[in-house]
Amino acid sequence: MNSHPTIAQVTATAYDIPTDAPEADGTLSWDKTTLVVAEVAAGGQRGIGYTYGAGAAAALIAGKLAETIRERDALAIPAGHQAMLRAIRNLGRPGVVANAISAVDAALWDLKGKLLGQPVAALLGAARDEVPVYGSGGFTSYSLKRLQQQLGGWAANGMRWVKMKVGSDSAADPERVRVAREAIGDTPLFVDGNGAYDVPQALGMAEMLAAQGVTYFEEPVSSDDLAGLRWVRRRAPAGMRIAAGEYGYDPLYFHRMLEAEAVDVLQADATRCLGITGFMKVDALCDARSLPLSAHCAPALHRHPAMAATRLWNIEWFHDHVRIEQMLFDGAPRPEKGVISVDWTRPGLGIELKRADAARFKV
Repeated sequence: MNSHPTIAQVTATAYDIPTDAPEADGTLSWDKTTLVVAEVAAGGQRGIGYTYGAGAAAALIAGKLAETIRERDALAIPAGHQAMLRAIRNLGRPGVVANAISAVDAALWDLKGKLLGQPVAALLGAARDEVPVYGSGGFTSYSLKRLQQQLGGWAANGMRWVKMKVGSDSAADPERVRVAREAIGDTPLFVDGNGAYDVPQALGMAEMLAAQGVTYFEEPVSSDDLAGLRWVRRRAPAGMRIAAGEYGYDPLYFHRMLEAEAVDVLQADATRCLGITGFMKVDALCDARSLPLSAHCAPALHRHPAMAATRLWNIEWFHDHVRIEQMLFDGAPRPEKGVISVDWTRPGLGIELKRADAARFKV
């Protein structure tokens, strides 16, 4: 007879956190970030998971998803995961729905770790002792001075790579890249177009970037344009890696991107790609193709699956998410010499919501 604890309660809360300055990339601008926190209770423990996106995910978690997994075995994460996927068949999987499932899946892993007294990285099986991170920000809305200060500060603090945004103003991009390159010295510079260019523009940009020593170009064209990504990848200067995948919501998306030979580096986001369970499936796809995997944003959540992922290259230390996680989560990581690890004394994901601090941002 199964004596495992069963899920007693599932709740969710959305929080709107203003940015510390106006932010923009090649295709979007924003002044706040929405954090949706899912909580799953069983056996006297409470697991938390989260996603970044629309506050509507909270209603889906507290409604349809809660109904689906309540009273299920709290330790049988694959069964609960599949039940959620079946339950949302007529709602559509990409976007808000996948974000909601991702948050609940992470909460289930956190809960399982707490019930068993083990960190999630230990449950998954660690493949490494630490994970490198790269500083990410350099928004197109920043002044040249702030761009230099942010990227240069990361480089001075030991980040192995730093990344900036381009694409809002193509005429201004060469000077912005030159200034960033000057500020970071020998630290490798990544550049993210957020799909702002068409193929001819992207190839021209790639030539300019290569002249500045840039060897990583993320989303030079829309990540939905697999033929365009493949074309840029094949025609880009030698040594330049093309990356995409942050908008993947299920394994089929990543499979199609790999089949199209569209990228040199596959990105995945556990707050979007069906949680930690989904993220580990993406790692398996990368392993089958011998491609590096880069975790997109949310470093406090990604550090555990990243410790276990066979093909993991790095985690994005994204300015917005780092700021939010350090404000609102006890136990959020801080890098030392460009790497982060897990606290092996803390079970689950090793983080707890600072409820009093979060309350003022509650939607």
